[in-house]
Amino acid sequence: MADRAAFATLYERTSAKLFGVCLRVLQDRAQAEEALQDTYVKIWTHAGKYRVNGYSPMTWLITLARNAAVDRRRRRDAGKPVEPIEIDERLADPGPGPAQQAEARGEAQALALCMGELPPDRAEMVRRAYLEGATYAELSEATGVKLNTVRTWLRRSLMSLRECLSR
Repeated sequence: MADRAAFATLYERTSAKLFGVCLRVLQDRAQAEEALQDTYVKIWTHAGKYRVNGYSPMTWLITLARNAAVDRRRRRDAGKPVEPIEIDERLADPGPGPAQQAEARGEAQALALCMGELPPDRAEMVRRAYLEGATYAELSEATGVKLNTVRTWLRRSLMSLRECLSR
């Protein structure tokens, strides 16, 4: 079932970048706008065919936009040799996209909930060891707990976190 609100959000967040791809290929604003429209029609009708394959969703969208622009350019320049088109790397956003940001927020919330299930002293040790870089010896000294006990607590805490996160 198509979700118009999600599609509107997708358009809002990606249209400028995809328009840039189309404009770079076609070098004509009106043609680029039409190629962008073709792209979003294709996204709307084929969104269910997207498969996670190690590439980001933005890569899939850029590929669709580039292909739509190249097809339009070929039709426009029928009979003329088509020169290869390279996507300008300055258009690519190296940061995480909306999907990756949402996933990271969800993972952070899940981790916070799972950390809340640990006893407070163990949760603090996990934070200090794995987020602040404290050594086992430093934790042992700071808490007055034997070094081997610190190691055991941390190992068990990590196992509890892994179990909690897998639920």
